[in-house]
Amino acid sequence: MGGAAPGMAAAAEEKESGDRDSELRRLIVPDLCDLPPAAPSAVEANFVTYFAVDFLKPGHDQYIHRHANGLCVVGLAASHVALKEEGGVTGVDFNVGRSDRSEMKVSGKRKRNALHFEPNSAICKVNTSSNSYVVRCCVKGSLLEVNERLIKQPGLLNSSADREGFIAIIMPKPADWPRLMASFLSREDYRSCRGLP
Repeated sequence: MGGAAPGMAAAAEEKESGDRDSELRRLIVPDLCDLPPAAPSAVEANFVTYFAVDFLKPGHDQYIHRHANGLCVVGLAASHVALKEEGGVTGVDFNVGRSDRSEMKVSGKRKRNALHFEPNSAICKVNTSSNSYVVRCCVKGSLLEVNERLIKQPGLLNSSADREGFIAIIMPKPADWPRLMASFLSREDYRSCRGLP
């Protein structure tokens, strides 16, 4: 009788160890049925995307990719009226307002020389063959950088507006973000609003 108890304890311990191993395996090796059909892009993996639809004018749709560190990357949404025109965007001009945004140089930890913008502040103008559209900041914060590549390669807006064709990087104050976020649409709501797949 005394020999049966250690055998039962060993069996129970082996079962518990086997349960732990199968639980670890389940966590480390996902079930193929649970995986998405395609790997997420770097933007999808590292940013949460919001949309400002009809920002100040009909058809002026913009995206805001927000990183976990709080930085926001702003650009034209796929449904922006400029991207729907025949030939798309043909030029980008950062010389708006009283200064050329492309000549701004931010430096240091405290982001010296950063311009402080309101959501309706102009960042640039995008030109098509027949029209010109002002692109707004959408986010209240400090303008850290504009995408100077767009000056020589405006076609990036037509081919890759949500990646290489971004317009600017803005740093909002953490305290301002919840109020700003409340005015934006999620990716799902944006797709539903614009009838996109």
